[in-house]
Amino acid sequence: MRKFWIKMNILYERSLLVLFVLILLVVLYSMYDMYWVFEHAGNNDLLKFKPNTQGYNAAASPITEEMVAWLTVDNTNIDYPVMQAENNTKFLNTDPYGQYSLSGSIFADSRNNKEMTDDYIILYGHHMEYGKMFGALDEFLDEKYLATHSSGSLIVGRDGHKTYQLKVFAAMRTNARDDTIFDPASGKGILGYIKANSSVFTGEQPNRILAMSTCNDADSVARVIVFAYILE
Repeated sequence: MRKFWIKMNILYERSLLVLFVLILLVVLYSMYDMYWVFEHAGNNDLLKFKPNTQGYNAAASPITEEMVAWLTVDNTNIDYPVMQAENNTKFLNTDPYGQYSLSGSIFADSRNNKEMTDDYIILYGHHMEYGKMFGALDEFLDEKYLATHSSGSLIVGRDGHKTYQLKVFAAMRTNARDDTIFDPASGKGILGYIKANSSVFTGEQPNRILAMSTCNDADSVARVIVFAYILE
């Protein structure tokens, strides 16, 4: 009987050890996964392939042919290629190199034209920590922050054949079911809607408009939208 209990204790101790090792592996994997996602949301390597930078060669860029533009918002981490697919789901989990990535890409609404000439253009991106991807957009709900981070640029095409200056002018909270905000066909009429619904609005100008959209929090329906005039 005593031998039986000794064996049971040994089995119990070994079971605890196996359980501890499994928990440790899960924790380590989770840490690695978080690190991997965060690193893929970075843009240090991508910046080498930004059009119109020194030594840039569009033909040698590993970014896929689905790149249609490059978005920069000055004094933020937003400095990324803009991708575009035939739908608005592919680049949720695909990076600019065409590889699977939880951080995805910044991408244009599939209904906008690739030359970025529409009156109203919508871009999407994940809300990542430390201002990665579109993680900085909620900062624009503060009027003082918006005033000091209102400039940027939109470079069109892999070859950078056209560059527009941007002026951020408004920010709002809304939800993914807002048919007016999330319809590129809203065109010039979108300005009145923005003025009426924004928590921060700095003034009207007769320019085309770029919208940048991201999730507001864990609620997958909530959105933060930041608007910029596209200056001709």
